[in-house]
Amino acid sequence: MRYEELTIEGRNAVLEAFHSGKTIDKLFVLDGCQDGPVRSITREARKHDTIVNFVTRERLDQLSETKKHQGVIAFAAAYEYARVEDMLAAAEEKGEPPFLLLLDNIEDPHNLGAIIRTANLAGAHGVIIPKRRAAGLTATVAKTSAGAINYTPVAKVSNLSRTIRELKEKGIWFVCADMDGTRMYDLDLKGPIGLVIGSEGEGVSRLVKENCDFTAAIPMAGEIDSLNASVAAGILSYEIVRQRL
Repeated sequence: MRYEELTIEGRNAVLEAFHSGKTIDKLFVLDGCQDGPVRSITREARKHDTIVNFVTRERLDQLSETKKHQGVIAFAAAYEYARVEDMLAAAEEKGEPPFLLLLDNIEDPHNLGAIIRTANLAGAHGVIIPKRRAAGLTATVAKTSAGAINYTPVAKVSNLSRTIRELKEKGIWFVCADMDGTRMYDLDLKGPIGLVIGSEGEGVSRLVKENCDFTAAIPMAGEIDSLNASVAAGILSYEIVRQRL
């Protein structure tokens, strides 16, 4: 599946996509365009909790494959999103304590795909991403995940901090990757756990970090100060795997 097939352009096509129940990750609308059909589209988008970006004609022309966008372009998800409850149910079914990966500020689809691949191999029960400022399940993500996207559920939530608080009530505790944290080898990472990973640049946002129980640092000896997000996710996931064994 190529990414182009998931870019939906033109008013009728976009409206039809919403009506058919397709998951639309992002909608781009020509700024200032207020006619009836466009209003219907933005109304549908809000109903479905889709992020709407009002942009210039130049930006739309840039994004457009067909050059016939009529002022609207939608990016549809290549794969269906799961629910967080499904992940917990899967863990229970397997008789395993839940192991979830939560991603904050991961906007690069290659990173997201690689993390889904790691999550699958490390036996995580699912990956949770926020609606805003995050890569969605595009074809690039699917390709980078090397097929893992077909087996490892990904849920999209409105508010990562709230989701963490709700999961804490269900007995899951959270560890956040942070350079200033406790050395990961000195932490007890067994039991029901959520591993929170941020981007190389920004790391995990302050609010999300404040909701975590622990911060874990990966020991580093080199001259540069940060690891690629998907590599950090891999190292910490496998420390969790090692401790579970």
